[in-house]
Amino acid sequence: MRHHSIICRLGAGDIDPIEIQHPGSRETAISFLDGYQRLSFGIGQAIDQLASKGMRPSETSIDLALVAGALTAADTRISRKTESQNAWTREIDLYVPVADPALWTSMSALLASTLHFLTGDRWRIFFRARPEGVEELTPIVELFRSAAPTSVCLFSGGMDSFIGAIDLLAQGESPLLVSHYWDSNSTSKYQDQCLEALQERYPETPIHQVQARVGFPQGLVANTKGEDTLRGRSFLFFALAALAADSTGEEMVIHVPENGLISLNVPLDPLRLGALSTRTTHPYYMARVNELFAGLGLRMRLHNMYGHRTKGQMAEQCADGEFLRANVHKTMSCSSPGKARYQKDPTNRQPKHCGFCVPCIIRRASIAHGCGDDITPYVIPDLHADVLNTNKADGAHVRSFQMAIRRLKRAPNSSRFDIHIPGPLIDHPDDHQAYEQVYVDGLNEVDRYLTGVKAQPL
Repeated sequence: MRHHSIICRLGAGDIDPIEIQHPGSRETAISFLDGYQRLSFGIGQAIDQLASKGMRPSETSIDLALVAGALTAADTRISRKTESQNAWTREIDLYVPVADPALWTSMSALLASTLHFLTGDRWRIFFRARPEGVEELTPIVELFRSAAPTSVCLFSGGMDSFIGAIDLLAQGESPLLVSHYWDSNSTSKYQDQCLEALQERYPETPIHQVQARVGFPQGLVANTKGEDTLRGRSFLFFALAALAADSTGEEMVIHVPENGLISLNVPLDPLRLGALSTRTTHPYYMARVNELFAGLGLRMRLHNMYGHRTKGQMAEQCADGEFLRANVHKTMSCSSPGKARYQKDPTNRQPKHCGFCVPCIIRRASIAHGCGDDITPYVIPDLHADVLNTNKADGAHVRSFQMAIRRLKRAPNSSRFDIHIPGPLIDHPDDHQAYEQVYVDGLNEVDRYLTGVKAQPL
């Protein structure tokens, strides 16, 4: 195992020595400020887009975006396989210059524990004052304010965020949609076509979007390959949303549209508890981020209005069901659409839904439940057509669902305990029954779809 220290620098003049807290730690310095005093790696792109709408974030929310940027650099460019003792848990220190070091230091313990829950790594975050001459990163905005959003909504290009945007617009809200991507050939395409569909459907409602390409090149951290588990991605998403919400100058709700089954993400089998069970929108994690916002004096809160609904129930109860059914195929739910490039058929290699990962299975079940016909292109068009090989990915995920469903049927009362496995639900003591119900309903939704699907070792 190798300990890593990511040192965030702000421009060529930021040269003061950093006292590394872990002896022998491998140091990686990253300059987040270019020669034009503009923040790099996509953060400046988000700030520029807000400025073009006459919106100006505070120094605190910019610092939050810097912390998220440093986290993302570490999370995506430090391999779990080679840099940890157990092929999972890394030890990483972040050194970040901020406008108010005392404020951020007071929140460092909460931040570290929140990130540990999210990614499974051991984090420490150390704060220092920004270098002389970079005391302010907030841009001067002289443009007339052209956006007056009533809320902020995460807009990933996925089915859940699409439903979230539809419901908000149908209710008369004017949400500011916040998107980020790195794989420019895939994710942004779905975000763009979903936004275009919304603008055509609701032409009289101003629909503003902030869409930033945020990421870091391969080889940024020397002598280690990149990492594709991306457990920290939602913190970056939340930080960009906070940047946008803060720019309104008003108290703001940040909508995080995510179905309850995925949000809880109860492991389907014991092997999924660590590496294969994400916590990107778990209620405990979101509560800690809200606690962080409050401690930093940011007037916003994360809210998932679908925490007690399955994906199918979201589709079924969508405020504009006809529009959803006509456009749901334009959304992306797959955990890794790039898998299509490995297909033998060259006509089938464009990024698309694989059809057999956990998110794809939940998607297929939800469309069957709430929309009807599914015209989404899948690498495996029909899971019912052939016996799936559980020794390969196309059958392993199906088998995991079948095992979890069978276990729940044998011990129905186990659901009340299962919902606590991924993390505590102490912030929502009155919602335990609702969480249990969405877990049971979600598995039953998948069970109905998988009826007749066969998966076994081949």
